[in-house]
Amino acid sequence: MGNFYTDNDDIRFLFRHIDLGPLAEAFEEGFRFTREFDYAPANEAEAIRNYEMVLESLGELCADFIAPRAEGVDRAGNRLNEDGTVTRPQGIAEALEKLGQAEIMGFTLPHRFGGLNFPNLVYSMANEILSRADASLMNIFGLQGIADTINAFASEEIKQKYLPAFANGKVTGAMVLTEPDAGSDLQAVKLRAYQDGEGRWFLHGVKRFITNGCGDVLLVLARSEPDRSGGLGLSLLLCEPGPTVHIRRLEDKLGIHGSPTCEIFFDHTPCALIGERQRGLVPYVATLMNGARIGIAAQSLGIAEAAYRVARDYAASRRQFSVAIEKLPAVRDMLIDMKIALEAGRALLYDTSRVVDLAIAYNNEVENRPPEDKDAQKKLKDKARIYKRYAGMLTPMSKYYCSEMCNRVAYDALQVLGGSGFMRDYACERHARDARITTIYEGTSQLQVVAAVRGVCSGTAEKYLAELAALPYDPQVSDLRARLAEGTQQLLAAIEFTKAQGNDYMDLYGRALVDVAIDLINGYLFCGQASTMVEMNVPVAGGEARNGQTIPMKQRKAALARRYIEKNAPKIQALTDLIRQGDKSTFTEYEALVGPVPEA
Repeated sequence: MGNFYTDNDDIRFLFRHIDLGPLAEAFEEGFRFTREFDYAPANEAEAIRNYEMVLESLGELCADFIAPRAEGVDRAGNRLNEDGTVTRPQGIAEALEKLGQAEIMGFTLPHRFGGLNFPNLVYSMANEILSRADASLMNIFGLQGIADTINAFASEEIKQKYLPAFANGKVTGAMVLTEPDAGSDLQAVKLRAYQDGEGRWFLHGVKRFITNGCGDVLLVLARSEPDRSGGLGLSLLLCEPGPTVHIRRLEDKLGIHGSPTCEIFFDHTPCALIGERQRGLVPYVATLMNGARIGIAAQSLGIAEAAYRVARDYAASRRQFSVAIEKLPAVRDMLIDMKIALEAGRALLYDTSRVVDLAIAYNNEVENRPPEDKDAQKKLKDKARIYKRYAGMLTPMSKYYCSEMCNRVAYDALQVLGGSGFMRDYACERHARDARITTIYEGTSQLQVVAAVRGVCSGTAEKYLAELAALPYDPQVSDLRARLAEGTQQLLAAIEFTKAQGNDYMDLYGRALVDVAIDLINGYLFCGQASTMVEMNVPVAGGEARNGQTIPMKQRKAALARRYIEKNAPKIQALTDLIRQGDKSTFTEYEALVGPVPEA
């Protein structure tokens, strides 16, 4: 029997390396729920044991049941029926049933609705594991954020009606946001929400590119204030499928074929308001989108892990010029870079998830359980504020880095296989097709950079890097920390120059600034991993024989940190020099450089 959790040494290492205790205590609110729910953990050790048991169970299900069906799911796709219903691929329908039976469809929901009440960090691990098995299934599994939004903002009546069904896997949901003329610009949403004379709400209009739009619970962003343009005219509403909800088409896509992408026409559809009117975009959908972006980062990791494993196995077994191709320097270097990029994405996403969990925990404590002491209250509010800023910067960073990394790794994996990778005999071509959407949906890479660079240039990145730099590290990485400190000074000088040029210049060089900040953050995270107290050995390939030799994880992570930081140091220097050059030809020479619009 396989297991996509236990066979991944890096996930298992990070599960032990990251301090899950404070997250468990925060989400269990001092473990008070054990008095009301028999299945709620009574202490940190029990909570952490529960987390790992679920990951092991999910890992086994993914390896033995979901992954073997992924190819069939990809080829079958979804089918739109004459009556407007959608028939899912058999593998997806069966997997959803299994996940419901395993009681893991309410990953982050509170105990009182039958949920597991797990932190987002553990949910990110689960989303990665599931995405490795079938990226398209994760799109449905990962929409549990809809239930979180209902829990955060809806009335108690709506919560009681829908959340137990989410937790037991009886329903799936959809984020119904985008329209033909409102993709990334959600302030342009036109779908109308109106009330009749008795105060009942209805929806009328079209939505497009809706993942799992055939789901059972639809959260819809609509214009409730016809006289107000922009975000303040929008509200969030909930409806169910019915005779007035018409799936007009299923998109014919490059990848993630098991995930239905729908165009929906709402024909005066009855619905219910979530929370307060005019707050649909901010904070409701903004919160939902942030969770979705972390989910896509995890999906990206899962696809990259699957693609890397195909390439690594092929390189070790395929012989050319009388040797395994992994002996060739070009292939060997490619595989090393793929593996390190994958672990860098995992380090960044898992730390982002930890920060998001702390931001949620501190905010909940401020709102619901503030300390009586005034000084303690102020310290708690300060923590809540700074971790909210960290989360606001790291979330788009993670989505950007992991999705771009996923595409590079999937592309390189196909390259390692050569002609075989281009054929459907191997899963590489499917992983490459599935990877492509990750840099596009839930906000393109360009939009993630625009969001993240604000945090980089506002002082948030500087504060976060200082916090990382102040942590205790093993002496073996002291020289690497010096390189990171030097890179931080180069980043700060580039930020100062950029701010003097104005916002347009910041957007122009946003990608370079964000890339440097990510390289520095990941460098510190790798140094932390190389300083770990976790006693864990990992296998190394003993030449072609694969003789089962092992080395301490700490030793392996030190080698990884060294290669990552030393290879990135010249890149950081080059990027910060480029930023400080002041080239504005993108603005001043655009027409001359791109030429006229080509004729059709």
